Amino acid sequence: MRMRRASWLASIPLLAAMAGTPLAAAELTVPPIPYHQRTLANGLEVLSIEDHASPTVAVQVWYHVGSKDDPRGRSGFAHLFEHLMFKSTAHMHAEQMDRLTEDVGGANNASTGDDVTNYFEVIPSNYLQTLLWAEAERLSNLNVDEKNFKSERAVVEEEYRQSVLANPYGKLFNAIDPHSFTVHPYKRPTIGSIADLEAASLENVIDFHRTFYRPDNATLIVAGDFDPKQLDAWVDLYFGWIPRPATPIPQVTVHEPARTADKRYTETSATAPLPALAMSWLIPPARDADTIPLQVAAALLSQGESSRLYQSLVYRAQVAQQAGAEVDARVGPGLFVAYAILASGHTPAEAEKLLRAEIGKLADEPIPAAELDKVKTQLLTSELKGRQTAQGKAFGLGQAALIEGDPARINSDLAALQRVSAADVQRVLKRYVTAAHSVTIDYLPQAKADGKHRGGAR
Repeated sequence: MRMRRASWLASIPLLAAMAGTPLAAAELTVPPIPYHQRTLANGLEVLSIEDHASPTVAVQVWYHVGSKDDPRGRSGFAHLFEHLMFKSTAHMHAEQMDRLTEDVGGANNASTGDDVTNYFEVIPSNYLQTLLWAEAERLSNLNVDEKNFKSERAVVEEEYRQSVLANPYGKLFNAIDPHSFTVHPYKRPTIGSIADLEAASLENVIDFHRTFYRPDNATLIVAGDFDPKQLDAWVDLYFGWIPRPATPIPQVTVHEPARTADKRYTETSATAPLPALAMSWLIPPARDADTIPLQVAAALLSQGESSRLYQSLVYRAQVAQQAGAEVDARVGPGLFVAYAILASGHTPAEAEKLLRAEIGKLADEPIPAAELDKVKTQLLTSELKGRQTAQGKAFGLGQAALIEGDPARINSDLAALQRVSAADVQRVLKRYVTAAHSVTIDYLPQAKADGKHRGGAR
């Protein structure tokens, strides 16, 4: 899960207490992160966390649009807009966001996911007003023209070449979503495809921008060193005037059907030196209470070299050089994924047998209390470390509000994590994994494909 939370002085004694006390002995009381929430008349949601620990402030704008919202046959549009938003506006030059952040000792970046596209900066707090103006400016006055469109399309296409085509195992992980979903638009990879991007027109791009980049489809998050009254005044000044379109925002209403059978696919690679394997199972949306026990299950399987998959596949059997499991939680249905990159001389079938065996043992055999406590401590520590910066707090609040559906989850998730029991882990594994249907992808070097039908079900 992409849970990133964020800081406080209390974390120092808290972490010290964790070092000598098993989680099972007593639930730690984690001080809540106080946040303020309001919505402007034009629909813009504003979330803020006041924190004067350092003279910096994080500014983030999360647009409720991701790859699931890409037009049919135009995959990669949300990703393309991640890039276009750094181009010129009516009152800013292209790449001026870099000058407004990096030149004053700050930083900026953006990311695109299945459900959201977010833009984030951290700057000295005396530049907060400037950054709020800049974010409102590129929301309301972006130049979507042929020159910007073509230049950023070329950048996205090159990113696809590097991350998917040039990476020996890029095609494997890029194939998980298309094979795991049958009807839900999650089946379109976020990065898109060169063919779809080349088929796009400037008119397509303008329509997409007009449809999704609007105040009632955005959440502004500010965390750090600011005066709340001054923040409200600036937000009203720079964002409040932006009109709310009368047209409705398109919503994805497709429901992914339950799987009725196991499916298997073969993908081939001209660059992968060794075979690999990936398996997926459907899981509920991120807001579901079973998501956190599933995360604990994934961590038991793959967190560190003492984890079950590493010990079984990499250390003892030596059939894989890398093995892991993860929970990909989303606004809609998510995935529980297990994978292995094989060692020389071994096959996907060997890895699959061991992966299924380890998942089955975790679901059926007693889980030692010390092992469960260790993994929950690791997860909790990771979350608390994220709370040490304003940026981390802002990410945590965005994750809770937009992906999990409730900003209050930033404060309740850690308590829920500490309450996860061995029975919870085994219950969710049995329900969503061992008793459910899987999608398996065999990933073979081209020379070893030997008659396998690329991308086809068997």
